[in-house]
Amino acid sequence: MTMDQYLLSFLIFTPIAGALLVLILPAKFESQYKLVGLGALLIMALILIRIYTLYDPQHGAGVYELEAFHFVEHAPWFTLDLGAIGSLRASYLLGVDGFSLPLVMLSVVVLLAGVVASWGIKKNLKGYFSLYLLLSGSVMGCFVALDFLLFYLFFEFLLLPMFFLIGLWGGLRREYAAIKFFLYTLLGSVLILIVMVMLYLSVQEGDGEAFFKTFNMVSMTQAENFIPGSALDPGGDQMLWGWPLRWVAFLLLFIGFAIKVPVVPLHTWLPDAHVEAPTAISVVLAGVLLKVGGYGILRAGFLIFPDGAIEFAGFIAVLGLISIIYGGLNALVSKDLKRLVAYSSVAHMGFVVLGLASLTNEGFSGAIYQMVSHGLISSLLFLVAGVLYDRTGDRMIEKYSGLAQKMPRFTAISVLGLFAALGLPGLPGFIAEIMVFLGAMTAAKGPDPLFSIAIPILATLGLIIGAGYCLWVLQRMYFGKFYVHNPAWEKSLIDLTKRESILLYSLGLLILSLGLFPSFLINIYEGTVEAAVSGILETGNAILNR
Repeated sequence: MTMDQYLLSFLIFTPIAGALLVLILPAKFESQYKLVGLGALLIMALILIRIYTLYDPQHGAGVYELEAFHFVEHAPWFTLDLGAIGSLRASYLLGVDGFSLPLVMLSVVVLLAGVVASWGIKKNLKGYFSLYLLLSGSVMGCFVALDFLLFYLFFEFLLLPMFFLIGLWGGLRREYAAIKFFLYTLLGSVLILIVMVMLYLSVQEGDGEAFFKTFNMVSMTQAENFIPGSALDPGGDQMLWGWPLRWVAFLLLFIGFAIKVPVVPLHTWLPDAHVEAPTAISVVLAGVLLKVGGYGILRAGFLIFPDGAIEFAGFIAVLGLISIIYGGLNALVSKDLKRLVAYSSVAHMGFVVLGLASLTNEGFSGAIYQMVSHGLISSLLFLVAGVLYDRTGDRMIEKYSGLAQKMPRFTAISVLGLFAALGLPGLPGFIAEIMVFLGAMTAAKGPDPLFSIAIPILATLGLIIGAGYCLWVLQRMYFGKFYVHNPAWEKSLIDLTKRESILLYSLGLLILSLGLFPSFLINIYEGTVEAAVSGILETGNAILNR
């Protein structure tokens, strides 16, 4: 095997190795910890470039057959005899396709931006950068793991670094925000664990002579791999509380990942976590961790339970619509700039949920595009809020006016970020939302009465509300007569430093590029989307109509 076949492992374990290096370096090298973190992320960026150059979108769709995935690594992990229920077998199984590669690319960019934004961290650098690098490796693992148990371990491991990064380096209410984040996510993890165990007991794979139960998520997408008469057998009649057990399992899985998205009403942990988290952690939380939820709904929910996806598409679409409008309205009345961006994330991720619920090529494409574009835009906006907080220690919108007069470069990049957030044509948010609307309009013509034409029509209110809070922030904070609540702040309101300029304008350039050249991203996942949508509809309807 060549080194290129281990690229995904390198992507996972490079930051973990960096974390170990930080932990063993003596305290006298404290100033080097941030350089170790930056070096690890730069190596990850080089690995990503290699992955992108070798990735061939024409190789295969990579949804239902392991052979169609790229950079597959498959090795036995462990076997445990469980007596009457058989042996517990798990594999170290990695691979990427059109769904995961865009999110891997996004993650490397956001994590690199986050480590640069962490330059201002002053206390306990060893703990901070070791946890940050562990978080980076866990994120990579979530997007490339194809064994459900392996995915779940990476998903769970996200909890600990994020809990401590918020709880130890956050704001005044950091303990409350960290505990709330932990409890919500833990609840989701328990629901996912229940379904994962049920799937393991229901799915088998083999070579025709010997069969064994498996955690292979690709095998779980194929109805013929389910054991006849098992709990989640698509051809069975297992019921719970009058509902097919597969539908219950789908809902549990959806709720577990919806907490991470987050979908209203499971969102209340997000604003608190964002407001209290240090800037770099807010960047990673909005830019990457929310996407783990959307990816999980797609990979584990819709592909493994296509019948549940079809049955509850209308219900999921309504939740997406509620998230769009509710998140936007809360952003509109937010007085804290960081809280405003946090609630705007709820609204923007609502478009992801709506796009997935449409079960159309356009909707899926829009959902993936929205996850990537929102990851970049929200990262930029949280960095903007962080710059202002670093200068004055205050993020209240009403305490500033006319910042353009003192900070023109800061204002320019803020304008770009806010225009991108409101979906201005020529920027990536516009492209994503148009595709989601097209998908929702197409789905509204389908048989599901809950998924009516009213959903995409009402969702346009989210665009109007988004334009309202973005333009209000621009008018209130950046233009007009210069004013700050505390006159002592005026001296500290210097324009962007060199490091801040490189960081913010690099993200701005990526946002512009994604808006002007959408085919760069769409070409990666177009074939995967077509295969997934057709497979979900064909298999799901066959199960429902049996």
